[in-house]
Amino acid sequence: MSELGAYSPLRRAVLWVALLNFSYFWVEFGVAQSIGSVSLFADSIDFLEDTAINLLILIGIGLSLAYRARLGMLLAGILLIPGVATLWMAWNKVVSQAPPDAFDLSLTGLGALFINLICAFLLIRFRHHQGSLTRAAFLSARNDALANVAIIAAGLLTLLWHSALPDLIVGLGIFLMNLDAAREVYQAARREHAETRQQQPQP
Repeated sequence: MSELGAYSPLRRAVLWVALLNFSYFWVEFGVAQSIGSVSLFADSIDFLEDTAINLLILIGIGLSLAYRARLGMLLAGILLIPGVATLWMAWNKVVSQAPPDAFDLSLTGLGALFINLICAFLLIRFRHHQGSLTRAAFLSARNDALANVAIIAAGLLTLLWHSALPDLIVGLGIFLMNLDAAREVYQAARREHAETRQQQPQP
């Protein structure tokens, strides 16, 4: 069986996960801008991050370790850029103290939870396949579902307590999680880069 044929189920699963994440990124990003939600904005960046990770897996299946390492380093750098926008939005929220719409916040968080549960279901059979990247994608989808529960809780708290604090706290928590994910991607890429140097023939 060819390499392409052997990885065909994995390719389909990863492609679906990338498409689902990219599609819901636009939904969550749009709602975040509309209601001024820091947590939804940070979580939309997380959907974009997961899109990039799964596309990296899709591309990396047929590439050498050296090319995967370079792609990983590039991805880590790209993931840091939206974090600056998240901090800027958080600062504006601190200044304005305007709470987001509680119903839209919880409903969008519920939709994100649904998407992440589907992604986790699609990836669960491959969590030990094709190295650490696929497992990272599965764990990311699972952990993102926990973040979505926090967003829903922030919406309910905002409904009971008219304050911007629940949304702000959850948003900063997701931002820190995204920052840590970028660090892990970079470290994994550095390890792969070191492996390629070790595999090169010595003069």
